[in-house]
Formats: sequence, C-alpha cells, structure tokens
Amino acid sequence: MRLENNGVTSNSQSSPAPGVGNNNGLASNGATASMLKSAASETHSNGTSAVRNGMGKLDVGGLTAAEYGLTTPKSDYFGHDREEVTRILIQALVDLGYHKAATTLEDESEFTLESPYVSSFRHAVLKGDWNNAERLLEGMEIHQDADINALLFYLRQQKFLELLEIRNLSRALQVLRNELTPLNHSVERLHFLSSLMMCLSAEDLKQEADWDGASGSSRQHLLSELSKFISPSIMIPEHRLSSLLQQVKQTQISNCLYHNTSNSPSLYSDHTCDRNQFPSLTVELLSDHADEVYCVKFSNDGTKMASASKDKSIIIWDVENFELLFILSEHNKDVTYVDWSPDDTRLVSCSQDKTARLWDITEGKLLKTLTEFSEPVSSVAWAPDGQSFVTGGLDEFLIQWDVRGEMLRKSASPRIYDLKVTADCQKIVAVCTEQQLHVFDFRDWKNQRSYNLGCELTGVQTSKDSRYAIVNTAAREVVMLDLETGRAIQRYTGQLQGRWVIRGCLGGADENFVLSGSEDSNIYVWHKQNGQLVEKLAGHTGTVNCVTWNPSNAHMFASAGDDRTIRIWSRAPRPQAKGKMKNTVDGWSH
Repeated sequence: MRLENNGVTSNSQSSPAPGVGNNNGLASNGATASMLKSAASETHSNGTSAVRNGMGKLDVGGLTAAEYGLTTPKSDYFGHDREEVTRILIQALVDLGYHKAATTLEDESEFTLESPYVSSFRHAVLKGDWNNAERLLEGMEIHQDADINALLFYLRQQKFLELLEIRNLSRALQVLRNELTPLNHSVERLHFLSSLMMCLSAEDLKQEADWDGASGSSRQHLLSELSKFISPSIMIPEHRLSSLLQQVKQTQISNCLYHNTSNSPSLYSDHTCDRNQFPSLTVELLSDHADEVYCVKFSNDGTKMASASKDKSIIIWDVENFELLFILSEHNKDVTYVDWSPDDTRLVSCSQDKTARLWDITEGKLLKTLTEFSEPVSSVAWAPDGQSFVTGGLDEFLIQWDVRGEMLRKSASPRIYDLKVTADCQKIVAVCTEQQLHVFDFRDWKNQRSYNLGCELTGVQTSKDSRYAIVNTAAREVVMLDLETGRAIQRYTGQLQGRWVIRGCLGGADENFVLSGSEDSNIYVWHKQNGQLVEKLAGHTGTVNCVTWNPSNAHMFASAGDDRTIRIWSRAPRPQAKGKMKNTVDGWSH
C-alpha cells in the first residue's frame, strides 16, 4: 500500500528487491509509591523469591577450616562491604525460613539485621500501633528527597481504613478531618477516602478500596512501601538478596542478543541463548494469494492465521499444518487489514471498498457488512474484553461497534492509518496522516494527548503492559514511545521505508524483540531493550508489508509481502505436513 497524504493506495508493482500488582487499594486509587512523590532517589524491587538448589549439606570430610579454604575473615568480601553482605545474608536466611542459621550468623559475625529501634517500628506497623509507629517514623533516617507528610499520609490512611472496617465511623471521621486533611497531601485521594464512609459493610469497603483488611497483607504491604523511603543502611529493603539476584538475571537477559525464553536463567552459570534457537529459517512458504499480501495475523490462541490481500480475499489458515480453512471473498477491492476477536471466533476485515466486514470464523461466513464509511477503512482493533471493536479510516471518524456489528459510538478523529486498543482496555492509540500519534481515553474517547513525530507514521503496536507503543515511520526507523510522556524510549534503525505502509510488531518471549518489514525485501529484527539489530532476514522479493509473531509460540512469526507470499519463520524445519504439498524453501519440503 502506498503512503500518501490523501490516503492509502495500493502498490501496483512490487518494489525492487530491497504495579505494583495488588496494592491493597493503594494502586487503583492513587496511593502507590508514586503517591509518595518525593520518593527515594533509589528504588528497590522485591524481585522474586529465592529457591533452594535441592542439594544436601556440604560434607568437608573432616578437613580443617584452613585446609578447606575457610580462612580468617578479611575486612571485605571480594570487594564488597562485609557488613552489608552479612546483613543481607541474614535477611535472606530469614526469608528462606532458616531462622536458626540466621541467628547463628548474627552471633558469629556480630552483625545484626536491624537495630532495636527499627525492630520496634516494624512491630508497631504490623500490630497496628499507629501512634507509636508515627513517633518512631519521625525519628528514622529517611531519604533526603522523601516527603515525610506523604509517609504519614500512608500510615494514617491505613489507620482510617481499619477504623472503617470495624465500623468505628466517628473515630474514622476524626482521623480523616484532623489527621489526614492537615497533611495537605492529595485532595483527590481525600475525596476518595471520604466516599468510603458510605460503605455499608467491611466487605463492601474492601471491594471499593481494593484492600484486604487489617488481618490480610495490607500492613505488611504498608511496611514494605515505607521501607523504600527509609535509609537502607538502617532498614534493609525487603528481600534484598532476591532483588539483587533478579537484577543480575535481568542484566544477563539484556545482554543476551537472542534471548527468547520465558524461563528464568540459572544462577549457577552465566546466561546465553544459542542463535540456532531463534526463528531465522523459512519453514513454510504460502503462495495461495493472487496478489500482494498486505496483512497477516495469528489468532490469539496461535492455532489459526488470517491474511489479507490486494486480490480482495482473506484466507484463514490452520497453523498446525498451514492448510487452508476458508477463503473469504466478499470484498470488492483490496483488503488491507484484519483483526481477531479475543475468543478467536470472529474476524473483522478492512477494505478500500469503503466497508468493514464482520465474519464468523467457526463457519467461515459473513455476518455483516459495515457501510458507515465514506473513505477506505484502514484499521480495526478489538477491545480486550471482546464486547466491541473500533474502526478507523480516512474519513476522519472513529467508530465503535458491538459484537453483532451494531454501531455504538461515532466520534470525529484525524485520518487514521492504524490503531490499537491497549491490553488494559484504557486507551485507543492511533497514528494519523498528520504525522501524529494520538492517545484517546477508551471510556469517553477524549483525546488525552498527541505527539508529533515529524514524519509520516504508518503502523502502531502497543506493548502487553499498555505502557509503550512501537511506531513505524517513513524516516527509516521504528520508534518506541512512552504513551504517558511521548518520550522516545528506543529507536530501531536500518530498514528502508518511505513510500509504502509497513506494520511492525513486538514479539518473542516477554516481547524481547521488535520486528519490521522493509522496502528492501528484508525483515529486520532488533533487541527491544538495547536497540541492537539481531537479524536481517532475506527471502521475500518485494516490499515486506507486515510481520506478526505467534502469541502462543515464541519461536514462530510470519511475514507478508508484495511478492504475493507469506513466509513462516521458525528455529527448525517443521515435519512434513499431511495433505497437499507446499513449496520447497531452503531445502525443506512443505
């Protein structure tokens, strides 16, 4: 498809070879660590819990300490502060449940995990002794840029919620008026806490506040949050060894160019992934379309694949053997885009015939033709809840439809090339013909923010965490943007793009890779975090219009091009499928 100011037109000739998770009511209503604003300059992650290696105790066979290498302790531990290492080990032993070993280490090293003062503070928070907890907090050494009022607000908020839980409304109101309000911390949060006074029961309160009560984990979570703003030399952040080990693993993953597994690296050895495990081989070549293929997309369960072509058709494929399931041929002009419903039973297609069509994929039949358009329809995205989908095109409207194809809402918008609904169902992210990326609120469709990238934008894909978008640009680069700030997090360069609409994607285990087609007939694969080019894959003989990664198989992706073919890429040849023979590619039979 050609990239033009007046819209999307077909390329008649092939191009030359070219949170905090559950915060107990503190996340969804604004009282997270970000609420503490002036938070610590250094934050600490809880990481993941440590795991035993399953081996028994070490038998030194009667050797003396000197013979075994257990010499007199040095002033440091291989360049690390001995006290810090020892205290972190004591904490880790406690985390692992080895309390006797922790006590022994304290006795032998003469280092303690924390002072009696800190222990008193910990005890006060966990027992709900709020007056004592406040007194002790004010005597703590907190980070220089931490806001003491925010920390006090955090404490008093817990106190307020616990009073509501036991239905002591008069005392709760006093805390709200006389203790929380004078802190002048968050008017919005105060209004929310005030609304909780209307809760009719403790269960109603827990549900509204997303909080699990005094007997749940809320006090422990509160202590964990507060500890992030207390000097770590006084109160070691929770699970510090686990956090450090997680950082080591993450660094190794970041430095592993071909990392493509969700399995956590072992601590026993340095981590690296073999290039042979990366999907760099064409294992299927599908040439059933009669013209340029503009879009290809796997179903959400990875068992089927849909492709859209200039030949006016959509083909549905069985991914197990890449046999044709259905050929859908109701459109009158080029089919430019498709999207699967979350349950994979329906598909919406977009066309230059100024229609979108809703299909039942279980039977391969047309359910409804959507005709509320005066210009070509360029993109569609299903809402993650599966209750509706959104179309965008060149007629300057966004339209929301229900699962039957009935229009729910129509709103003026820029001329849209591509759009996505974020996985959290909070935003519609779209790129338009005016070189801008727009972020709309999914609930009220208000344009929250727009970012001008200074060049033509043709495709957008949002991350699973709903925080970022990768954008294909005519400036010969793919850009990763922070959707809240518009800041370019990373730029991926090398591919050729200037005339045609190309759509890239995120893929691999944990979305470790960024992929894009190119006008030079190649597929470009970059490491998402560091932007390094991982692979430049040849095979197509015309512009590669679209790439898509199989969501259930980290070792498979597909590409579609102007050469009228779809290529399936994997790490090894697939077994020969039963039924009709496919083409032979790179020495493999298909």
